[in-house]
Amino acid sequence: MNAANEEYSANAAPELRVAYFQQDIAWEAPEENYRLVEEAFATMEGQADMLIVPETFNTGFSDNMAAMAEEPGGPTLKFAHRMAQQHDALFVGTWTVKDQSELHPGQTVVYNRLHWVRPDGSYGYYDKGHTFRVSTEASQLERGQHRSIFEWRGWRIKPAICYDLRFPKWLRTGNPPDYDMILLCANWPGSRAAAWDTLLRARAIENEAYAVGVNRVGVDGTGIPYAGHSAAIDFKGLALSACDPEVAQVRTATLDKAKLEHFREHWPFYLDFD
Repeated sequence: MNAANEEYSANAAPELRVAYFQQDIAWEAPEENYRLVEEAFATMEGQADMLIVPETFNTGFSDNMAAMAEEPGGPTLKFAHRMAQQHDALFVGTWTVKDQSELHPGQTVVYNRLHWVRPDGSYGYYDKGHTFRVSTEASQLERGQHRSIFEWRGWRIKPAICYDLRFPKWLRTGNPPDYDMILLCANWPGSRAAAWDTLLRARAIENEAYAVGVNRVGVDGTGIPYAGHSAAIDFKGLALSACDPEVAQVRTATLDKAKLEHFREHWPFYLDFD
């Protein structure tokens, strides 16, 4: 292990407790979805460092996403802050937001924005880098232009949204590794569940990182069914925990930093990244 990694290891938190909700999203009904999320995590108070919900958890992956987009400080951010404060945990989820375009200064556009909201009300965000061209998302929303990594309780976390999972270079870690966990919020249809399972494990294995993928269940307002398959995967591609298919439920996992760093030290595959 090089000196930089040794220094980071000495200051690292040993464990991160994540709780994730495989939600049956109420179609275009934010208030109902707030209730579902609040009830799902009600028994988790004090038991998690991070609460994670699926992509567009407040509305579903709707053709009306742009029309339903909020201002940056809108009601869903306020709900997320309340959840984070109540549970003393980071709240993570995506919803659509109106903001100034990075590509076209002076224009207001809509982003599919993943937020991480802290108990003190501060927050960061990542805008979806790959809008889904096989739906209306790509024509309604602007693509984010930047990869992101953020820190929470000693862990370096790489956020991603649904379709991003198919792009390994977008999620590639550095040399030495610059993140410890991939965090993915999704609305990934059941017809492609095998791809979800395979790609989630592949991204964990190739980056020697934990990967937590949180998907929805149920049938959306357009008739598309979702099977879930939400899971927390370790750096070897093994499931630490997983939701039952097609069932709305909360699962938890404890991620161990010492085990991750030990594995990276003995199997430094990242040294041969191109």
